[in-house]
Amino acid sequence: MRTVLLIGFVLLGTASAFAAEEPSGCDKFKWPIERERAALTAPDRIKLVSGGELATPPATGIALALVPPADAKFPTPPERAPKEGTFAGLTSFKNAPKPGIYTISLSAGAWIDVVQDGHILKPKGFSGATDCDGIRKTMKYELSSSPFVLQISGARENALSVAILPSE
Repeated sequence: MRTVLLIGFVLLGTASAFAAEEPSGCDKFKWPIERERAALTAPDRIKLVSGGELATPPATGIALALVPPADAKFPTPPERAPKEGTFAGLTSFKNAPKPGIYTISLSAGAWIDVVQDGHILKPKGFSGATDCDGIRKTMKYELSSSPFVLQISGARENALSVAILPSE
C-alpha cells in the first residue's frame, strides 16, 4: 500500500512540475504576438485543405483542414511521430516573398516541421503559452526564397489556423 501511495505522489509531483513549466497567458510569450494573433483570428483567413499549395505565404492567416496522419502524405517524415488519434496536414509554398526570418504561429498545439531544400529546418526561436485565445505557439525560421513545405502533426483537432509572417 505504501508503495502505491509513494508512486502516486511521485506521479502527481511530476505532473505538477510539467504543468508549472508551461507558461499561461498572452503576456508570457517571449516576443510580441499581436500581429500573429490577429492573423490567426482574422475572418478573411485563406481556407486550405491538407496538401494545398500557395505561391507565397499570405499576409493573413490560413485555416488549414487536417486529416489523420496516415492520409497526410508527408514528403518528409515528421521529426516527432504523431500520436494515435491526432490530426496532421501540410501545405506547400512555391517561395517565400523574400529570404529572411519568419514567424510561423499556430492557433492550437501541434508539432511543426518546415522542409526546405530537402531538409527539416531547425527553428531559430520558440515561444508558447496556454490560455491565450487564438494563439498557442510561435516559432522563428530562416527561410530562403526557394519552395518550402509546412508540415503539421500531432494536432488534437481536425483544423487549426496558421500564420507565416516576416519577423519584425
